[in-house]
Amino acid sequence: MSESKKYDASAIKVLEGLEGVRKRPSMYIGSTGKEGLHHLVYEVVDNSVDEALAGYCKNITVSINKDGSCTVEDDGRGIPVDIHPQLKIPAVQVALTRLHAGGKFDKKTYMISGGLHGVGISVVNALSKKLIVEIKKDGNVYRQEYSRGHVKSKLKIIGKCSKSETGTKITFWPDDEIFSTVQFDYKVLETRFREIAFLNAGLKIKLIDEIKNKKEEFFASGGIIEFVKWVNKSKEVLHKPIYFKRDAKDTVLEVAIQYNASYQENIFGFVNTINTVEGGTHVSGFKTALTRVINDYAKKKGLLKAKDVALTGDDTREGLTAIISLKIPHPQFEGQTKTKLGNSEIKGFVDSVVSSALSEFFEENPSVAKKITSKVLESAKARIAAKKAREMVRRKTAFSLGGLPGKLSDCSSKKREMTELYIVEGESAAGSSKMGRDRNIQAILPIKGKILNVEKANPVKALTSEEIANLVTAIGTGVGENFDINKLRYNKIIIMCDADVDGEHIKTLLLTFFFRFMPQLIENGHVYVAIPPLYRIRKKKDYYVYSDEELKKTLEKIGGGGVVTRFKGLGEMSASQLWETTMNPKTRKLKKIFIEDAVEADRVFSMLMGDDVQSRKEFISENAMEAQLDV
Repeated sequence: MSESKKYDASAIKVLEGLEGVRKRPSMYIGSTGKEGLHHLVYEVVDNSVDEALAGYCKNITVSINKDGSCTVEDDGRGIPVDIHPQLKIPAVQVALTRLHAGGKFDKKTYMISGGLHGVGISVVNALSKKLIVEIKKDGNVYRQEYSRGHVKSKLKIIGKCSKSETGTKITFWPDDEIFSTVQFDYKVLETRFREIAFLNAGLKIKLIDEIKNKKEEFFASGGIIEFVKWVNKSKEVLHKPIYFKRDAKDTVLEVAIQYNASYQENIFGFVNTINTVEGGTHVSGFKTALTRVINDYAKKKGLLKAKDVALTGDDTREGLTAIISLKIPHPQFEGQTKTKLGNSEIKGFVDSVVSSALSEFFEENPSVAKKITSKVLESAKARIAAKKAREMVRRKTAFSLGGLPGKLSDCSSKKREMTELYIVEGESAAGSSKMGRDRNIQAILPIKGKILNVEKANPVKALTSEEIANLVTAIGTGVGENFDINKLRYNKIIIMCDADVDGEHIKTLLLTFFFRFMPQLIENGHVYVAIPPLYRIRKKKDYYVYSDEELKKTLEKIGGGGVVTRFKGLGEMSASQLWETTMNPKTRKLKKIFIEDAVEADRVFSMLMGDDVQSRKEFISENAMEAQLDV
């Protein structure tokens, strides 16, 4: 056997200290892109929030600094600086250099915590090219410096403070050897810190961006009641928020509920202030209780007859906005990035609490209970009508070849991972794209102008719309409770619209449809937007450019001159031009669509596509300077 294939003890590598984190960072922070970069900030802030949950921290300040670093400062107790009895080094050094070391394992220190694994701050240290920790404690200011998980200086006293002053300040510079981007996004952090303030009534969080000269303060004395109001700000609400809180054996459950006149369901679950975007047992328990209580109330009050079909979960959740905030001593999350709660006992606990509290509320507030029940009964009627509409669509499309829309120009490959569906605006652009495409892997579905705005339309109207029915049929997954990702017919769904105001509007309408009816497609990374060129420069050869800034740079690079052509639409391009610039997988530019935060995404879609004109005007006014205008 050759030396290279020898498999003995020498082949088993032991990674010392934090080397394993640097070798496999995605195991700890999810990714090494933008999401993972911001996860570093969350890990540091989570420690400060844990101090707040324990009753010791009232203020957190997060700063994006001009030198590329981020600073998180709190007025908690300060990380311990005394010598660790086992390791004979300062306790802060243990916390920053050892995995699974911290105050999260002994519930005497933190009864409830978000950063439960004891790996957060050491992971941030491992993935930072430089990290400085400063601690105020016992009248002294301590400082220590690290680099990529290694100690660079001893813990030193660098100044004095009053005996009453305590807290921790951590400044870190993300390692550009690890991350594809090291630029912090104010908007992403703003969304997370607003959530934390809502979930911790009385905690003040300041966010400062020294680069863009922006700052904001988040504070919510009313907690999750203010949270549910904020989410529903752009919607027509049916009643004041319903709120209840229960404490039992170190477990605290808070729930805020408010129905609105829309057709969307929005349930946001949090565990120890961590946004469990994939839900879990707390969300399951809530859904079960809600459906049961509303069914029981409707039957008791004679609103639902014995001959009627029982109300489903989808019926009871249409138009619902709910915040579920759970605080427990021993959360079992699935994965270090904490997106789903797994504690089996919590489902029954939440079910019991919500059933009792909501039943009691309905009996004491019959007018609100009637409004909610009426909304749910209307939803049930619409569901039955929508089911009939879907069956009609299926029967209608069954007459076309393979049950697919007649307008669809399908691809020949049966290997889904290779295939792409282009949703193309206009017959002219569709004609060019059909001629220029790779017929093996690229399918073309033309749409006529602006599709229905599903934000304002009920599901029946949406699903009976010809354009939307064609879209649903071509994609293959179904919608709502019938959605099945395994039936997806194409790996990439690419929206291709003109680079003008109408094109942007159509793109937004399509994205609204996907977000409301097929969010799983976005969550699983299947939805993209094609970026067609704005200009062609012809000088000996053709140069295609995608922005005014790129046009200027390209003209400078080629020494000026040439006939610059501004493309007004995709239909102006020949089949070969469209292939070369926008459809060729080797040369095209695609933008992948993400849902970075479901709470913020819901609010923005409701505001931009709904009926609240004033909020839309304010949003456009506030963000006009950051928008790209088509002139």
